Amino acid sequence: MILSIRGRLRLIAIKAKYYWFTKIYGMDIHPNARISFGARLDKVNPKGVHIGEDTFVASGAIVFSHDFARKLHADTYVGKCCFIGVNAIIMAGVKIGDECIIGAGTIITKNVPSNSIVVGNPAHVIRSGIHTGKFGYLLKE
Repeated sequence: MILSIRGRLRLIAIKAKYYWFTKIYGMDIHPNARISFGARLDKVNPKGVHIGEDTFVASGAIVFSHDFARKLHADTYVGKCCFIGVNAIIMAGVKIGDECIIGAGTIITKNVPSNSIVVGNPAHVIRSGIHTGKFGYLLKE
């Protein structure tokens, strides 16, 4: 497959960002995960950020691994094949299971079970038993 110059530059930028997050900051991000350029990952406790295979973190999403007010440094996990929506906030110490969809603007303060769709502030499960494909695409049942 022949990529345009723009496509090649995009791939170079994605690889450079992955290198920066994993080698410089020490985050645990699977090579097949995609982090949007507008997403923000916690750099206060970068080794506490863990993102699984084939997961997509959309622009404006924030993944925390520390809480200054509670003097907490905790590992935050996002499972495989998840989609984290635009402007979602994942608080420190939360574990999101595999194959989850987190809606836009959702604030996650507690663990999320696998195979769930979660929305709201505070977050609540609106659907369970789902299955997702690469980057959290909802598969038909």
